[in-house]
Amino acid sequence: MSAEASAHRDQGLELELVPHVGVGPFRFRMPVGQARDAAAGWGVFRVAPAPGAPAQIHLTHDPSGLGVSLGFTKGALSDVEVFRFRQEEAGARVLLDGLDVFRTPSDDLRGRLAERGHAVGEDDGLGFDALPGLDVILAHESGHRHPVDEEGRPLHYDYVLLAERLG
Repeated sequence: MSAEASAHRDQGLELELVPHVGVGPFRFRMPVGQARDAAAGWGVFRVAPAPGAPAQIHLTHDPSGLGVSLGFTKGALSDVEVFRFRQEEAGARVLLDGLDVFRTPSDDLRGRLAERGHAVGEDDGLGFDALPGLDVILAHESGHRHPVDEEGRPLHYDYVLLAERLG
């Protein structure tokens, strides 16, 4: 295990979402084999069954329960889905433009992203908020128990999709 991977296990995990580039060590257009190599020291991973080349690689960061799914089109990485950690006390952080996507209240996160010049298309009943200029989708879709407000609505996003290109 690399020193970087060991530090992540001991101190938590920090993943930077870089629009149009990738997430952490995973870069768009990266071939499946290279993505597997990048994942090798990061956590437990398994490949979803698919005919021919794998369509997805699923990763779990064991100490936090953070999940990542790598999606491939024609053998190259095309999208990354990140699912909020299950252990609230875990040191896992997922950053977008320096903001913690899963620990910043979603209302605040949308406002701060808008202040930084990012267009934010708020939920129109479909269950997600979009940042079309960044090719990012943010959503509240987990069945896991995460912090909620007094009305029972989730305080934070629990899912993010970063794509090379949406739509």
